[in-house]
Amino acid sequence: MIDTHCHIYESEMENAEEIIKESAQEDIQLILNGTDPSSNREVLQLSAKYDNVHAALGYLYTYADDVGDDDISLLDLQLKNSNVVAVGEIGLDYYRTKDNRERQIELFEKMLDLAEKHDLPVIVHSRKAMQDTFDILKEHDVAGSLHCYQGSAEMAREFVKLGFYIGIAGPITHTHNKKIRKTVKQIDINHMLVETDSPYLTPEEKRGEENTSLNLKYITRKLALELDMNEDNVIEVTSNNAKRLFNI
Repeated sequence: MIDTHCHIYESEMENAEEIIKESAQEDIQLILNGTDPSSNREVLQLSAKYDNVHAALGYLYTYADDVGDDDISLLDLQLKNSNVVAVGEIGLDYYRTKDNRERQIELFEKMLDLAEKHDLPVIVHSRKAMQDTFDILKEHDVAGSLHCYQGSAEMAREFVKLGFYIGIAGPITHTHNKKIRKTVKQIDINHMLVETDSPYLTPEEKRGEENTSLNLKYITRKLALELDMNEDNVIEVTSNNAKRLFNI
């Protein structure tokens, strides 16, 4: 299995390296997503240390008010590292505030420019900003994934046309989240990825606990149930999707 989006590093999880080792024992590959200069450094260090770790580096919307030219230059240099498979986590989030919408968009555009420059896919966060996300991606020559997708099936199909995969995470298991279960039934599995977003978005089966990549099995199991597929087939298809997108 391939966990295409997680934050398993010390600044997010005290037991990060233990989880990475346990994931390796379960034959789970990890794509660790950085969100700022500090976490990007952690991701690079772990990708150099562990064979089952791949790096995705980026500046998320949370860093939009702080990013400077030196930060962009640093990331530009880091993206040359051979362990880097994507620019991410990047994107837009208007859920908490739209006050800095223009700064979020400016940073997102810079991240997409770097992805084009380095010929890398992107891992995109979009919350309450789906139309802006789509309109911006449409203007860039990039492929990638929509992390923990929360939009409609109709919009998902439009993203697929742009060359994007739909990221399926823990919320598919949540009792109240009927929307994503309805959506997955309207998208070809050849355009889906699985992820945990560890340590966040813990599946229903482990509610109240810190999420880890070891919980990926609950997501693939629920996805298989919703699609009326064999779980091994779901794992095989989504893993091949990830290998193709991220060139791993």
